[in-house]
Amino acid sequence: MNLRAFYPPILSALLIAGCGGSNDGDPAARADYPGRFQLSVKNPAAAGRTDEAVLLNVSEIKAKFPGFNPGAFIVLSGGKELASQADDLDGDGAPDRIVFVSDFKPKQKKAFLVRYASEGIRTRNYPKRTQAELSRKTGGRFKNRKYIGGAFENVQSLRVPPEHTDHSFFIRYEGPGWESDRAGYRFYLDWRNAIDFFGKRTFGMVLQNVGQDGFDSYHALSDWGMDVLKVGESLGIGTIGTWLDGRAERVARTDSVFCRIAANGPVLSRVHTEYSGWKAGSMKTDLVSDLSITAGSRMTRHDVRVKGGAANLCTGIVRMDSTQVLKREAANGEWTYLATWGKQSLNNDLLGLAVLYRAGDLIETAEDAFSHVVVLKPADGKLTYYFLAAWELEPAGFRSAEAFSVYLDAMAAGLNAPLVAAF
Repeated sequence: MNLRAFYPPILSALLIAGCGGSNDGDPAARADYPGRFQLSVKNPAAAGRTDEAVLLNVSEIKAKFPGFNPGAFIVLSGGKELASQADDLDGDGAPDRIVFVSDFKPKQKKAFLVRYASEGIRTRNYPKRTQAELSRKTGGRFKNRKYIGGAFENVQSLRVPPEHTDHSFFIRYEGPGWESDRAGYRFYLDWRNAIDFFGKRTFGMVLQNVGQDGFDSYHALSDWGMDVLKVGESLGIGTIGTWLDGRAERVARTDSVFCRIAANGPVLSRVHTEYSGWKAGSMKTDLVSDLSITAGSRMTRHDVRVKGGAANLCTGIVRMDSTQVLKREAANGEWTYLATWGKQSLNNDLLGLAVLYRAGDLIETAEDAFSHVVVLKPADGKLTYYFLAAWELEPAGFRSAEAFSVYLDAMAAGLNAPLVAAF
C-alpha cells in the first residue's frame, strides 16, 4: 500500500527561495552540511504553542531544492540546533517527511534554517523524547497457547502467530507501546485489540523497562508510573472499531495481523498495523492503522484506512459511573472532542480521557454497556482522529475538570489553526 497519500499534509506549504541568514550554527555544521534553505513557520492562532510539531514533505522540499538529502540534515533556530528526524511513511526506505518541534508565541512567524549534505547518512544524537517498541519472546515454544520459556527481545515487526491470544506470555505488556515524554500507550496485539494508557510520573522514557520484572507488574504504582486504565470489554482510549447493532465492535476477528514499529525517533514515533480480513457482522475488509506521537504531546494521532469499505468506523472511551462527560460544540469543519473526567484510574485517582475528531466526520455519539462512543464516517476509506489521556499524578497533572477542559479546548483550537510553512 502506498501510504504517502494516507497522511494529509500537516502544514500548508508555500515554496519560496531561501537565501542568507545569521542562524548558521557552528562552523563544523556548516562544513558537514553545506546545502541550505530558509524556512518560516507561522502560528496563526491567538494562543502560544509549546512543542508544536512541524512536519514537512520531502517531495515539496526537493521540488525547490533538488539536492536536499533527508538522510543528512539539521534544523537550526537562532543558531541553535533543534532535534529533528526523517520519517519514512510507507516503509520503502525513502523518507517522506522531516519532523521537528518548536515553541511559538501567539501569531508568531518564526524563522528556521535547514542545512543538509547532498549525499550520505549522518547520525545525530538527540535526547530521546518519544519511543515505540514491540518486544516478543524467543527461545521458547507455545504449549496450549501459552509461551513457555524464552526471553524477551525487541523486534522491528511481527506477524502475530495463530497460537497467540490474550495472556499468552509471548509479548511484553501484551502488545506494542509508544510514548512521548508526557504519556505512554499500548494496545493488545490479540483478539481484544484495545488501547490502554500508561500514566507517567517522569518525563524520561519508560517503556523499555515495563513488564521486565513480571508479566503484569505494571498494574502496581511505581516510580515511573503505572497502567492506570481498566479497559475490559470497552474501547479503552481511542480504540478503533465499528458501530454494529447498538454496540461498539473492536477489530477482534481477522485472518491475520502484521505489526511494525514504523518510527522510533527522538521527536516522533509510530506503530503501523495491518489487519487482513477483519470480520464484523456481514462486513469483511482490510484495515490499516497508524498510531503516532510527537515530543511534548499527550496526543496520539490515529490514521486509519479501510480497504473494501465500511459503513462507519467508531472510537471512544471506557464508560464509568464515576466520571463526568465533557463535550465541545463545533462547526462542521472544526475539530472537537468527547471526553471524560473523574476517579477512573486503577489507582483510584483523577484521570481525564479524550477523543478529538472532526465535527464533519461525525455520524452520531452513542453509548453501549461499556463505552462512550463516537461513530464516524470515513472519507474514501480514510479517517484521522486523535486521543489523549491525562493523569493526576503525572508531573504538573490536572486536578480539576475545569483545568482539563481548558487544555482540551486549547488542543482542539490548535488542530483548527494548523501551522503554515513557507520554504
